[in-house]
Amino acid sequence: MTTEVTEIEKGKEFGDPKLYNNVHKIDLQEYYSSGHRTCQGCESALVMRDFIKASGPRTVVTGATGCMYVANTSYMTTPWVVPWMHTQLGGGGASAIGMAAGLRALMRKGKIAKEKINVINFSGDLGGGDMGLGGISNALQTDYDLLVIMYDNESAANTDIQATNLTPYGAQTTFTPTGSKERIMQKRWKKNVAPMLAIGHPNCKYVATACATFPPMDYMNKVKKALSIGGPTFIHTLDPCPKGWDYHPRYSGDLGQLAINTGIWPVYEIVRGEVRYTYDMTSKKRTPVREYLEKQGRFSHFKDEDYQFFQETVDEMWEEWEIPGIAPVKGTLKVRK
Repeated sequence: MTTEVTEIEKGKEFGDPKLYNNVHKIDLQEYYSSGHRTCQGCESALVMRDFIKASGPRTVVTGATGCMYVANTSYMTTPWVVPWMHTQLGGGGASAIGMAAGLRALMRKGKIAKEKINVINFSGDLGGGDMGLGGISNALQTDYDLLVIMYDNESAANTDIQATNLTPYGAQTTFTPTGSKERIMQKRWKKNVAPMLAIGHPNCKYVATACATFPPMDYMNKVKKALSIGGPTFIHTLDPCPKGWDYHPRYSGDLGQLAINTGIWPVYEIVRGEVRYTYDMTSKKRTPVREYLEKQGRFSHFKDEDYQFFQETVDEMWEEWEIPGIAPVKGTLKVRK
């Protein structure tokens, strides 16, 4: 079942988490502050800043190795005001389970007060969608209250922009350079992580996709919903990356919005098996994907035929799939030879 959510009046079914309806309601206190070393225009830094604002100070954070933990753990400095832990590249799910289990045990033994303490893990697309996928899958099969946020800049940005399974079709990376013999080296379509986890994990009551800049406050409200509904939950964010995508840092927000308006990045939430589009492109005129791709140097080798293939594949997703962006039942995703 699919529905469209255009208002913020679904909060009570999540335990009334006091969702934001304007920016003036957002906490002015910073819990992810100065001390990090992210690049100019880094959308992932905004993902960190926003989720900790939405969750508040009674939160513990565990982050898997990736560009955001290289940036966040420079010698003797950290941007985190809340307790945090750095774990291995593939250890995001296991570290979240360990934190949640430890807190439950301490509360049961009376060593700390029984209260709501948010446990949030963040892992990149390599640590969350590739190497660490098994651990996150295991975390979503538990009964612990925890949230996994996969921040996705579509490359292994920690180690100089290598391709991951979430790198989009045709993109140049250090592992998929264009050349005279093979102009298109990255021939795989992006892995569809959020619906794969939603469908495969019946214990998980809430799975969502988001972008930190658009629609306004959508991402922060999804964090609030995920933490309020209880049990393990998962959010997949798309994070424009100036270094990896090759564009001027000032355009990060614009590219995030274009990814949604072109239909390349569907934003939705799956609540107890019900799909709700929080910005529904099935009923809106989509921007041509070329306007998004041409603004990024990683697609500078594209020819008209490549833009056309990309456009046709996105159109198929919205027009032929049983559930656009989630379940390719009516259509079969084209594989270009």
